[in-house]
Amino acid sequence: MAPGCSVAEAQTLTRDLMNPARGGFFQPQNSDLRRTSDTGGDDAESTSSIAAPSRIGRIPTYGVPAAEGAGDTGYDSLNRRRKKPKPYPGTRKPKQPPGPGNFVAVPPPPPLSVPPSSTANKTPVAPAMAGRVEGQPARRRLKRDDDPFGAVGNYVGSFLVKSAVELWGGYDTNPGRFSKPEGSAFYMVSPEFVAASNWERHSVIVDLRGSFTGYGRTFPPSVDNSGQPIVSPVPTNVDRPDFTGKVDGRLDVTHDTRINSELRLRIGTDNPGSPNIQAGLERYPLYATTGGTAGIEHDFNRLQVSLNGTVDRTTYQNSQLTDGTSTTNDDRNFNQYGGVARVSYDLLPGVKPFGEVEADTRVHDTRLDRSGFQRDSNGGYAKVGTSFELTRLLIGEASIGYAARNYVDPRLNNLTGLLTSASLVWSATPLTTAKFISITSIDESTLVDVSGVLTRTYTFEIDHDFRRWLTAIGRFTYGTQDYQGSTRSDEIYSLSGDLVYKLTREFQIKAQVRRDILSSNIPGASSASTVVMLGVRLQR
Repeated sequence: MAPGCSVAEAQTLTRDLMNPARGGFFQPQNSDLRRTSDTGGDDAESTSSIAAPSRIGRIPTYGVPAAEGAGDTGYDSLNRRRKKPKPYPGTRKPKQPPGPGNFVAVPPPPPLSVPPSSTANKTPVAPAMAGRVEGQPARRRLKRDDDPFGAVGNYVGSFLVKSAVELWGGYDTNPGRFSKPEGSAFYMVSPEFVAASNWERHSVIVDLRGSFTGYGRTFPPSVDNSGQPIVSPVPTNVDRPDFTGKVDGRLDVTHDTRINSELRLRIGTDNPGSPNIQAGLERYPLYATTGGTAGIEHDFNRLQVSLNGTVDRTTYQNSQLTDGTSTTNDDRNFNQYGGVARVSYDLLPGVKPFGEVEADTRVHDTRLDRSGFQRDSNGGYAKVGTSFELTRLLIGEASIGYAARNYVDPRLNNLTGLLTSASLVWSATPLTTAKFISITSIDESTLVDVSGVLTRTYTFEIDHDFRRWLTAIGRFTYGTQDYQGSTRSDEIYSLSGDLVYKLTREFQIKAQVRRDILSSNIPGASSASTVVMLGVRLQR
């Protein structure tokens, strides 16, 4: 009991107290927390007398030093000298902008137009193909191909050229539009050529389209009961060529001023069944209309004003008769001079109303025609309308106006009438497109006491894609022909269905069935015809 009653004094920390075998209080499970020497012995006593180094004034280091393992190009946080990127071969050495370090600002990357998942795990593209080489000219991006079976075309210099030809064969139950049908097989060749410039300024567009329809038989002159030939209003040869061509040019003088021009050529014949056709013809006489337009267009902010002048020349070839003689058609030849003024205002995005006024004069080669009438005249029209583009679903132009023509001969009545014109495209669904086209024209006539023909046509068309390579087209046309000065009035009906099978971009198979009807209030002038056609289209 004597040691327990003695006064306790402070004990020195020795290794015996740390040794569990000798009754130390340090538990074995915590022995791994002890600081040991490199040799495995306990050097607590040897280190307790050494002071720790001072950290005052020293910069601590954490982890990996800055710029450790960085590349040899680009930005360096330690401002060390780096290698410069090699420029694209053949390009000039870029000048360094002034400033400390001559650092070149790198623009931020463009926003992703596609989700990253669409480009993940794909073969990397070479820098030259991706346009990431320093100094490499920018690569031209290809436009989105909305028609995977459309003609690609070829570049000839700075012009994109597209060409095509269609070869048709079929049967027409009434090619001459007789009152009593007489059918014939036929063939048709239709070439096309389109060229458009690809310039930053100015523009030139060439559009040439034609066709020739040849029939497998001729129609001999009719004979009466005694065997004498009857002079027929239908030619014995009904082959018909047709051609439409124009060249449009635009010269950009300034940002707001443009000079517009157009050259045009139209070659054709009178329509079968027309009363202007002479009796006893061997074949239809051809006519050619050549002309041009030139004018200026200027933008006053949203207001656009244009003024154009027009010149046209129409000539007919001589008529070849079945008896071997010919007659002249000089009385049908005439020149037309006119001017067109148009004012439009950009009211809303996609909506642009306009007003247009036209005046012209027609001068014939002969003072009197074959019936003794003076056909020279003055005329024109005025119309208002708008062009629009509504959310890309409905685009086009529509207008309404009034047309009038005054003739020199007092025996010919003035020709007047309502003027309607429209060209509308409605994308009903991604697979279905509806179109509406309306055209009004004032045509010349050779009939006695008839001043002219006011012709209006309205066409409705629906295109539907069953597949990208299979398209069906339905078309309905209604037209009226008003022979002013005469009691004659004709109505035209046409209903057709087309099927287009696109094998490749260069080759298509086409089929058409059409029904044409001419209804006239003149006895014996009405006719009807059914046309069945099958053809191919080659395009490039």
